[in-house]
Amino acid sequence: MIHIHRLDGCAPTPLAHYLKAIGILRLVAEQADPAARGWWDGERFALATVLDANELEQFFLRQYAPTPMLSPWNRGSGFYTAKDAGIEPIEHSKAGRFENLRAGIHAARAMLDEIGAADQAVRTIKNETKVKGLSRAQRDALRGSPQYKERLAAAERRFKTLKAELIPNLRLSWRGAHREWIDVALVLTEDGKANYPALLGTGGADGRLDFTNNFLQRLAEVFELGSAAGTARHEAAQWIVAALWAEPTSGYRSGTPIGQFLPNAVGGANSDNGPQGDSIVNPFDFILMLEGSIPFAAHATRRLTEKESIRAAAPFALSSRGVGYASASDSDEGARGEQWMPLWDRPLRLAELKRLLAEGRAQIGAHSAREPLDLARAIARLGTARGIRAFQRFGFIERNGQSNLAVPLGRFAVPECAAAQLACLDDLDTWLVRLRREARGQHAEARLKLADRGLGDALLALTQHPHEPRRWQRVLYALAGVEAVMAAGTGFKAGPIPPLRPEWVSAADDGSPELRLALALALQHGGFEGADARWWNSVRRHWLPLDRRHPERFAQSGGVSHAQLLTGPEVVMTGRRGEADAVALVERRLVEASQHGQRRLPLIGAFGTTAYSADLAALIAGEVDLDQTMALARALMALDPYAWKQARPRLPRPHDRRMPDDAWLALRLALLPPARRGGGDGIDTRSDPAIFRRLASGDAAGAVELALRRLRAAGIRTAVRAATVPPATARRWAAALAFPIDAETATRFLYRLDPSRIDTTPTED
Repeated sequence: MIHIHRLDGCAPTPLAHYLKAIGILRLVAEQADPAARGWWDGERFALATVLDANELEQFFLRQYAPTPMLSPWNRGSGFYTAKDAGIEPIEHSKAGRFENLRAGIHAARAMLDEIGAADQAVRTIKNETKVKGLSRAQRDALRGSPQYKERLAAAERRFKTLKAELIPNLRLSWRGAHREWIDVALVLTEDGKANYPALLGTGGADGRLDFTNNFLQRLAEVFELGSAAGTARHEAAQWIVAALWAEPTSGYRSGTPIGQFLPNAVGGANSDNGPQGDSIVNPFDFILMLEGSIPFAAHATRRLTEKESIRAAAPFALSSRGVGYASASDSDEGARGEQWMPLWDRPLRLAELKRLLAEGRAQIGAHSAREPLDLARAIARLGTARGIRAFQRFGFIERNGQSNLAVPLGRFAVPECAAAQLACLDDLDTWLVRLRREARGQHAEARLKLADRGLGDALLALTQHPHEPRRWQRVLYALAGVEAVMAAGTGFKAGPIPPLRPEWVSAADDGSPELRLALALALQHGGFEGADARWWNSVRRHWLPLDRRHPERFAQSGGVSHAQLLTGPEVVMTGRRGEADAVALVERRLVEASQHGQRRLPLIGAFGTTAYSADLAALIAGEVDLDQTMALARALMALDPYAWKQARPRLPRPHDRRMPDDAWLALRLALLPPARRGGGDGIDTRSDPAIFRRLASGDAAGAVELALRRLRAAGIRTAVRAATVPPATARRWAAALAFPIDAETATRFLYRLDPSRIDTTPTED
């Protein structure tokens, strides 16, 4: 009969309780029920086994044989102390359940004898300066003598050499259960140096705290080591019940260290009623936690970076990044990184779990995942094929001036079928690397770091909700924010946003007029000709100082290390207020048209992106958030115009068929781009910059009067005679002229003003 146990004592957080769940599954599967399965049921772990609840408890009390976890390479392991409280009781135990531990201790001692002698030689030489009766001057003279220094240096060299050879020798000689711990605690690089996965600190130690020695001490608290059967102590029955089922109990040992795994139980300032509090730990929690670390074996892997470094690769472990959680800061980006622990909702055997963890090195294209965003993208693309529903993110971070703690940094829910949408982020891969290098530079300004972190937060949130257009828009806002910092002369060496594929628009389309208008403005071109027409036609150069020959780059002067941003008079958009930027764009285009001897407004909409009349009506009525629109437009200016032309996408038109005020229609027809002239409609007006200048200054009446003169000169008769609106409305009318219209919309405007020209009423497609 199969029993399903809900282990309330095992939760995804803290890390100690997560590892405890893995330890329970592992030990039951290896020592009691090979067919046992485990999975995460909400915020607790579920275990399916032939053992009932009482049998499960009795297994840990009577049958459980501890894994031989020993770290003789650490000074705090107990091997370098006479009558150590952790090593000695296990070494002299009689029970068969501790046989593997005793064998490991004996094997380690055999290799440590020579190291111990070398260590004692160092201590003996140092003790020569501590002999009673020596004055301070005599001690200083002894320490400073060449002979003393030479003897001490030789002794220390021998000790360090023997210690350096210890780990390679252990890996060669230890096999089976002993070897499992070494594979989790450390990994050797090609040159024989040890690297340490952050899950177990520095080779199984966190500062002065050695995990394995404390593991042995906790075993002594739980079991009668001197008895022939190694029976459990009386209190152990309560402790295992609390560890499995989270039943309240007492009798825990205070002052028992647990290291980084249980941050809320480490003690310290303000952790108790008094100014200082001791740590309080269930001994079985510590034992099962460390047993649960065994499946997280690491191996050496070469990451192709600038330095071709080799690092320890543990399952779903990567460099830390201070994004995606409220307390994020630069100080969190330490050398120990972070690790994402999988949460699966499908029953897995131990062998399946080990296979899952062994494959836990994510790839982004041809590159290994290096940071949280990389891993999040890789996970989102993989989907739920392995039954993983989420990942619990842990960062190994120094908090409150204490040792590193495994701090929960949030839950990453795995989305379904997100590969197609998230492929858009591939456009940013190389650029993000350059941006991060600039933002993490020694002299990086705070605003660049803040913008980079904001972008990281937006991207990480997007990977969890790739089907939500608003998430994509937040990324676009963050991209525009980064460019705003660059346009001010900070971090511009990373370059502007690289070309984006058309799918960004469909992913961000929430049906709002803001997005449609932003796209219409962003993809406009100018109609200028010449050798550098590509630069002149782009509206993006009014937002960023771009190189004339290479508009995809910033205009710079000076060398690589002393480069400065060159900002010309064409950069008129500041990114502060949307209305001001739209007005400045039109004004600058009219100035450049006059410089080229043209009497026109050189702003022509791209295919399928011109503004709809209903959206323009909403904008003029003040129903559109112009700041939001222009922020989106600044980011969408990075869309690849050639890819857009080939794809020829088009956003759905709104159901609203409103038209703007007739007075604004007159202004729009008087300031048409060249592609709208000389058509079959007979719209042939010459733009007068004075119309726009009056409108931008708040004089709508004067602007409309000039526009009507232009229309009458072109043979257009209209019932509009004058317009009186507040200056604020006039400015909004001026801003609306930055958004292009297509030929059919212009014709509809014409027929609205002059019905006598109607042959057939065109429809807006």
